[in-house]
Amino acid sequence: MKDYRKIYEEWLENPYFDEATKEELRAIAGDENEIRERFYTDLEFGTAGLRGIIGAGINRMNVYTVRRATQGLANYIIRQGAAARGVAIAFDSRHMSPEFATEAALTLAANGIKAYRFESLRPTPELSFAVRKLGCIAGINITASHNPPEYNGYKVYWEDGAQFTPPHDQGVTKEVMAITDLSSVRTMDEAEAEKQGLYQIIGAEIDDAYIAEVKAQVVNQGAIDRMQDQITIVYTPLHGTGNIPARRVMRELGFTHVHVVPQQELPDGDFPTVSYPNPEAEEAFALGLSLAKETDADLVLATDPDADRLGVYVKDAASGKYIPLTGNMSGSLLCEYVLSQKAANGTLPADGQVVKSIVTTNLVDAVARHYHAELIEVLTGFKWIGKQILKTEQEGKGTYLFGMEESYGCLIGTYARDKDAISATAALCEAAAYYKEKGMTLWDAMLAMYEKYGYYKDEVKSIGLKGIEGLEKIRAIMEYFRAHAPQELAGCRVLAVRDYQEDTIRDCESGQIRPTGLPKSNVLYYELEDNAWLCVRPSGTEPKIKFYYGVKGSSLEDAGEKSAKMGEAVLSIVNGLL
Repeated sequence: MKDYRKIYEEWLENPYFDEATKEELRAIAGDENEIRERFYTDLEFGTAGLRGIIGAGINRMNVYTVRRATQGLANYIIRQGAAARGVAIAFDSRHMSPEFATEAALTLAANGIKAYRFESLRPTPELSFAVRKLGCIAGINITASHNPPEYNGYKVYWEDGAQFTPPHDQGVTKEVMAITDLSSVRTMDEAEAEKQGLYQIIGAEIDDAYIAEVKAQVVNQGAIDRMQDQITIVYTPLHGTGNIPARRVMRELGFTHVHVVPQQELPDGDFPTVSYPNPEAEEAFALGLSLAKETDADLVLATDPDADRLGVYVKDAASGKYIPLTGNMSGSLLCEYVLSQKAANGTLPADGQVVKSIVTTNLVDAVARHYHAELIEVLTGFKWIGKQILKTEQEGKGTYLFGMEESYGCLIGTYARDKDAISATAALCEAAAYYKEKGMTLWDAMLAMYEKYGYYKDEVKSIGLKGIEGLEKIRAIMEYFRAHAPQELAGCRVLAVRDYQEDTIRDCESGQIRPTGLPKSNVLYYELEDNAWLCVRPSGTEPKIKFYYGVKGSSLEDAGEKSAKMGEAVLSIVNGLL
């Protein structure tokens, strides 16, 4: 732990820090715990970049920590000999996002690296696309995704358009951590940066190219053309970046009945209509569902603030109710739709690949098998799917068809290298049109999938443990599970144990050990009989430990019962540790 009192005093005395920052710090002078939380450690520059609460201090998101991160990135880029290629910068609707984007741009410019900053808020997938379109060496995205309003973040992308992975994440992190004096970080005047050609505002030309790529992923425009007037869509951007691009792509594809939730249409960093803007949460859909009932909508869509994740409710014609699809369900449904359409029109390649994270449903494995596509598993985090796309391109083997992770993110096509909720919006609307022409709702299509492949049910339980004490509890839980692998869970025998930190897969019956074949990560995975599984990992972006699990049943009811038993078994172990 750093001498937090000493650093706190330095911030108050150093003329480098502005007066508003000092006023904020003076206001907590009598709160020793708050001072400790803000200054006991540097805000961690992790595998994606930064994410934290906005405020003054080395353990907070502010202009100084953003400059430091950017200086480290600049140092690494210069060491790579790639300063001439520039960096693209995007930002979302959160508090301080435009300011942080500008500060990052000016630190880059001060280091002789050209910054391409979007004129206003843009979706994460468009930033991924822009890096590749502009030939940049890197990208910066100012966003905290679906976190509560007090958070913001800083994600780094590399030249392939994916969030950076080894060795670049380690190289940049090393450079960032080497900066111990924040006042040594470079910056420059905006007008001077523009004058020197080191600061350029971008916008419409990237928008047009990005939307064209999203539209190019359509596999059955005929179904849209025939049904465009008979599909009713409710959409909410949840006060984020999706409003303009999602509406544009739906309009340009031909959908005529799109209703946007008015209370959630405009960008607002307070996210006033939800406690936190997460399309996984039921409350995020309250207003959308109300509008859906008024308009008799076929489906209700919600993108998170940076528009890389999509939540959806679909209408069940039999009951008239709207049913939520998890990320596993909507992703599998889209995978089935895209692959089936390509198979029908003769464009399904013999070397097709479907890529998923290790915590994603086994239903998508079944879909890939049915269409003779190779199923590739990667670590959690869409950057690993992006890295797999790059590997496929570099080796010249395989054709990427679809990638998904359970956390409501997928990617059709390779124009971007991050999950894309704008593209998923277009694809779900297209699928709705296709199935409606056949007299089916998207829920009917989901049930047909279950009948075809089996009733898979997957869930995740997250346990939030904040602060210094919380981190210690998370570490202790991981160590317990690592040292005490269960022999059975919810009546299912454990067949194999994967420890991605140790790079081992141990067969519980034979005792044989083989490597995982994936990069090291603090993740444990238990393969169970009857197609069941459990995965345990700390969140990479939030102070949480997550328990993912899946089962396969003979019906919706059977799968639900098996899943409930698995959840109870997991929580009984965890509760004994807390």
